[in-house]
Amino acid sequence: MNSRPSRYRWFVVAVFFVFVLLHQADKLLIGPLTTPIMDTFRINEAQMGAVSSLAVVVAAILYPVWGYLYDRYARAKLLALASLIWGSTTWLNALAPNYATFLVTRASTGIDDSSYPGLYSLLSDYFGPGMRGKVYGLIEMAQPMGFMLGTILATMLGTSLGWRNVFFITGSAGIVVAVVIFFAIREPRRGQSEPEMAAALDGAAPAAAYRINKQVALGLLKKPSYLLLAVQGFFGVFPWQVLTFWFFRYLEKERGYSSNEAMLTMIVAILGLSAGYMVGGSVGDFFFRRTPRGRVLTSMVGVLAGAVLLAVTLSVPAANKGLFLVPLVFTSMFMSIAAPNVVATIHDVTEPEVRGTAQAMLSFSENVGSAVAPWLAGVIAVSSSLHVAILVLCVSTWIACGLSFGVTALVIPRDVARLRETMRARAEGG
Repeated sequence: MNSRPSRYRWFVVAVFFVFVLLHQADKLLIGPLTTPIMDTFRINEAQMGAVSSLAVVVAAILYPVWGYLYDRYARAKLLALASLIWGSTTWLNALAPNYATFLVTRASTGIDDSSYPGLYSLLSDYFGPGMRGKVYGLIEMAQPMGFMLGTILATMLGTSLGWRNVFFITGSAGIVVAVVIFFAIREPRRGQSEPEMAAALDGAAPAAAYRINKQVALGLLKKPSYLLLAVQGFFGVFPWQVLTFWFFRYLEKERGYSSNEAMLTMIVAILGLSAGYMVGGSVGDFFFRRTPRGRVLTSMVGVLAGAVLLAVTLSVPAANKGLFLVPLVFTSMFMSIAAPNVVATIHDVTEPEVRGTAQAMLSFSENVGSAVAPWLAGVIAVSSSLHVAILVLCVSTWIACGLSFGVTALVIPRDVARLRETMRARAEGG
């Protein structure tokens, strides 16, 4: 690959980094704005939890649809459409006059929340297996940074402008990003970054234009490692849904933090999360180059360490705010280590033309499992406390994820080898 395409692929990364950053700011903005929204509509924690859960359900239902479309049509143009939907539905949500309308319009924001599989599928055709974890880690850094941006916007502008106007700002950003993606992002050829396809795509041999078909798609169900990742995914997003939705309120209501103190604490946690994505992706790449088990073992260590560290963090007395930050940073870092490795592992075992579908179905499993998480945490909080809800739901599901990753490590070498064989056969014209 010459220097010009090499530079362009990093431009693509930069555009998608901004897309994820602003989209996550919009999506997660509701967390730090939970209290004023609840005050506006005079609702309790269970009702507010239902708002987030319904959006997750919508996203889960649409994941298979987005996945198929990405594997059948141009991914770049579909991502531009997703960004336009993001902006439009956020505007509708800001205009909601009552709780029922707010519930429905917030659910509509889940439509674009299931659009990420196409982004990673497209990037997999710009970057080879040896560095995908690092690239995905860079992209996923934008998620906690987006939450930080949303927290800052909520804290600085929520009071002066009102939560509705903050939604108008982030919704407008989605429309602008849609225009940039539509005109600036080129569609790469599927599979062009696979090592075995390099010679064919350089003209030494004909390269077929692969698209999703029934046989290859059904083949996903024959890959043990992929099915185990789907089981892991069922539990894996539970902690994320609980923490992103309720942690800000937990700091305010149960640890006695002011809005500014909560914001600063969240920034510290976000810095830990951001570091974890890059560390996790880089470490996963390092060990994957030595063993096909490298990424999943890295993920297993991350989730199990995160469970232990979260329990330590929540045990710190509320009065000791300085000490609370220390284990919080390490908890945040370890809880994000698995994320880039899971996406990269999917691409280690699936053909280029089904990667959108493969990730979409995994995300479907993740969202089906976690859809009730905000609501369930709210129900537990009503009868007990947010402290208990966060601790029980997060620790139990992380332990389940660790066990799943351990079993995946036993079977994944065969699935990685099968994909490499398939790529070699295609490169040879088979």
